[in-house]
This record gives sequence, structure tokens and C-alpha cells, in this order.
Amino acid sequence: MSSKKDIQLGIFIVAAGIVILLGKLGVFGFLGRALWPLVILILGIVLHMLFFSRRASASVLVPAGILTVYGLLFGLCNIWGWGLMRSLWPVLLLGLAVGLYEYSIYEPRRTGGLSAIAVTLGLLSLALCIFSLMGTGAIYLIGIVLIAVGIWLITGRGRARGRNRWYRS
Repeated sequence: MSSKKDIQLGIFIVAAGIVILLGKLGVFGFLGRALWPLVILILGIVLHMLFFSRRASASVLVPAGILTVYGLLFGLCNIWGWGLMRSLWPVLLLGLAVGLYEYSIYEPRRTGGLSAIAVTLGLLSLALCIFSLMGTGAIYLIGIVLIAVGIWLITGRGRARGRNRWYRS
């Protein structure tokens, strides 16, 4: 009869053999290629959890915000293709903006104009994202939305309120 240590060693050796065989079959390579953005996202979420459980200071919110946004961006690109990065590269600035903004909100000391810098970075990221999407088919969508809003203002909504304001005697 085997001792308890022999059984544990045997289980460890069998597990190591399974890991080696699965690695040679390419299972871990596929998982590594497909799920690495999830690791970045999980790190960001763990850093958020550390702060909100009061185990870490507010300074961890900067990398937490960055890693969370980058994990989402890289996951999106990993699923639908890295060609999206041509249009979504401004989201990299948004990650920094989110991290700085979270820090400026939760830091007990006054952080000066850090929240203004974070909001400015976020708006710059949004504007650059819109401009980079203009080169794609998104410009058609923007045009259609503008036409629809204009027609809506001309017809129903604009007529009910507009008459009293514009046609006063």
C-alpha cells in the first residue's frame, strides 16, 4: 500500500504528463493566443477589487483603469480582427484617461487639475476616435443619423414647438 506522499507525488506526475501532452497538441498555444486579453482585463479588475476592498491605496486605480480598458480593447480586436486598431487606437488614450479620472475621484488628498486633465484626455480620445472612424464606412452612418435628426426636427417635433417661437406676431 502506498503512503499519502506517494499518492500525492503520483497525482502530480500524472498532471504534469497531461499538461505536457496538451501543450504538444497545441491546446495551450490556442488558449494563449485567444485569451491573453482576458488576463489583462482580469488584472485590471483585481486591482479595482483590491482598492474597493480597502487593501490598496487609490494609486492602484491608475493601472487598474488602464488595464481594464486595454483588456477590453485588445479582446475586441482579438475577436473581430486587429484591423480595428486602425480606427480604435485612440482608445489607448482613453485607458489613461479612465485611470487618471478614477484616481482623481478616489484620492482623499486634492489632486489639483488631474480630473480636468483626465476629462480632456477622454474627450481628445473620443474626438480622435470619431476622426479615425470618418475614414471608414462610419461616415455614412453619421450622415444618415444627421439626415434623420434633421427630418425629425423639420416634421413632428420642430413644428409643434417652432411655430410659437418663430412666428410670433
